[in-house]
Amino acid sequence: MKTIAIVTGGNSSEFDISVKSARTVERALKNRYEVYLVMIKNLDWFWENPSGQVFKIDKNNFTVQLHDRMVRFDAVFIAIHGNPGENGLLQGYLEMTETPYTGCNTYTSALTFNKNACKSFLRNFSVKMPHSVIINRLDIPDPAKIAEEIGFPMFIKPNESGSSFGISKVERLDEIIPAIEKAFSEGYQVLAEEFMNGTEVACGVVRTSDKNIVLPVTEIVSKNDFFDFEAKYDPSKAEEITPARLPGHVIAAIQEASSDIAGYLDCKGLVRVDFIVVNEDPVFIEVNTIPGLTEESIVPKQMQVYGIEPGELYSMLIEDSIKERG
Repeated sequence: MKTIAIVTGGNSSEFDISVKSARTVERALKNRYEVYLVMIKNLDWFWENPSGQVFKIDKNNFTVQLHDRMVRFDAVFIAIHGNPGENGLLQGYLEMTETPYTGCNTYTSALTFNKNACKSFLRNFSVKMPHSVIINRLDIPDPAKIAEEIGFPMFIKPNESGSSFGISKVERLDEIIPAIEKAFSEGYQVLAEEFMNGTEVACGVVRTSDKNIVLPVTEIVSKNDFFDFEAKYDPSKAEEITPARLPGHVIAAIQEASSDIAGYLDCKGLVRVDFIVVNEDPVFIEVNTIPGLTEESIVPKQMQVYGIEPGELYSMLIEDSIKERG
């Protein structure tokens, strides 16, 4: 039986959700592999056994010394949303230790985590997306200039963040600076982005060395002002309808765009592509290369409608990582 580390935690506001995703993955894989849930928090990397004993990870080679043996992992299932699991840092480390891992490589992870860089890259492929401007901490433009370029309402969000922390919907000039300051609490750069009036949707894509699976489309109806963190994880605050209540040709356009974008970015493993549908056209918002995998998350619901068991899919990702990176 292969030995798998499910790496979780991380150094962002998404710590708790990452742990919840990892425990869901652990339940799906525990009968298929010898599974260790490895916690990462800054420089503290460890595995805790059922008795509460803590064993430190040796970062020189990503192993763990137990009482009677050293455990070397056959592969790592990355379940960290945000830093360092979604921005390429962990991937780079695992490549240096020659440890196979699930998901996108270092370059793709770093590129997609930086929303502005990702959008700049995808403009080469004529992908439809909202207009936006990047804001640096030491060079914040005059709010009136931002308003003139983007218009109201607008979204102000961290440029590098894996979830919905630090995002504000801004409708007045005097709201711009407070929203920028809020977004800076999550990162070093901020994005001011045009508001798109349409239907929010998400589509999961699975890419391995020999498979390209496009999952059903989910329609998101937030009861909050927008699909913020609360709406994502409180079922009473949003409806996530799978399959989406959209015409067949619109669903097909979303799935085609999702598959194309994942291909342009050379994504691997399981990713989720988010859009706003405006006048039946999908407008790209972002790619999540490590989407939420909790029971409340979008992609597991898409997997259920598609008809694939989580354990089967996660095993597919692990075996592909060993084949490609082992």
